[in-house]
Amino acid sequence: MIIQQPGIQPEIAIQALPDDERVWVPQAENVWFRPLLLNTVTGSWCNLLRVRKSGVLSRHIHPSWVVGYVIEGAWRYLEHDWVARKGTFVYEPPGEIHTLVVDETADHATEMITFFNISGAMVYVDEHGRQTGYEDVFTKLQMCRTHYERVGLGAGYVEQFVR
Repeated sequence: MIIQQPGIQPEIAIQALPDDERVWVPQAENVWFRPLLLNTVTGSWCNLLRVRKSGVLSRHIHPSWVVGYVIEGAWRYLEHDWVARKGTFVYEPPGEIHTLVVDETADHATEMITFFNISGAMVYVDEHGRQTGYEDVFTKLQMCRTHYERVGLGAGYVEQFVR
């Protein structure tokens, strides 16, 4: 028998790629994320990003580090000469502006799925570096609540990922 210690949040052990499509939260046209951990104490989150389109997804900057692991497909940043393909680990240093691109020339895949661990915020910027949008653990949490309510899972469905 496992005894839960007071003040310690329980572990999360779930199937990362869900059987239920409703678990994927729409982020943009043909772009979804699947929450795995939403840490409201540290402001970090882990999710899968799924993309089923070619082209530029976003130009953004992170004030803290980000790591990723490509599960399916491939993607790249316009500012670098590497392509992150299936099995690739990526470390993104804080403060770097980069433009995420998924294109057929990268891997001829029909979808890209990457695990991301994001510490802090994601700030969207235009070609001049001016802020155009913002996401953090709390905006992600609200996106999940709204989506899960709309698809019949209930707004509280997301609470299993909150720590």
